Amino acid sequence: MYYGIDYTYLIFALPALLLGLWASSAVKSRFAKYDRVQTKRGVTGSQAAAILLRANGITDVKIQHIHGNLTDNYNPTTKILSLSDATYASSSIAAVGVAAHETGHAIQHNVGYFPLNFRRSLVPVANLGSRIGPLLVLLGIGFGYSAQAEQYLPVMQLVTDIGLLLFAGATLFYLVTLPVEFDASWRALKILKEANVFVDDEEIAGARNVLWAAAMTYVASALSAIASFVRILMISQRGRRRR
Repeated sequence: MYYGIDYTYLIFALPALLLGLWASSAVKSRFAKYDRVQTKRGVTGSQAAAILLRANGITDVKIQHIHGNLTDNYNPTTKILSLSDATYASSSIAAVGVAAHETGHAIQHNVGYFPLNFRRSLVPVANLGSRIGPLLVLLGIGFGYSAQAEQYLPVMQLVTDIGLLLFAGATLFYLVTLPVEFDASWRALKILKEANVFVDDEEIAGARNVLWAAAMTYVASALSAIASFVRILMISQRGRRRR
């Protein structure tokens, strides 16, 4: 079944692709650049995380070392802040910036930051929607073209609508991720200076460059999710018109 070129889809897909390629390259190059520049106080990523947690009165978050490169993350369920090989023991501006960003998520969790909690609630829907949402849409449309299935057309339309709803939930997850990630970086840069981990604006600027490139990867993911949803929505609408 061929639908031709969806130019509306390309409006989202092409920028997402280009931005994703740029952001991925920028993260690697900027991290490598500022990974060679040591912080003036010699504070490591794990030490910076501990300082920032204490400065915000957080005592129940565990900091641990995990293997991998830039696999840093904060798990709000277990309250574990995991720092990677490139971050945990490094005292570079890049490492401290990334560690502070993940600590920003722990601070968000501690203060009940709504977008973070909302994103957590969307995880089951996002996982289900991204896997079976498009499948349900295409299944509903496919059966709708069958003359033998005409009596089941209302059911097939319902299947299509459920698929669209699930996929919309997955897309929403990516959109909600944006304020969560941008806010975590904003908190990181703010508290690094306030807690005297960074002593001048040059260090702040270096961390900002790294975190900004990382944030663009989330923007690219959001655009890609929107493009996919637009694509599947257009397919479903065309399917309805041809019945």
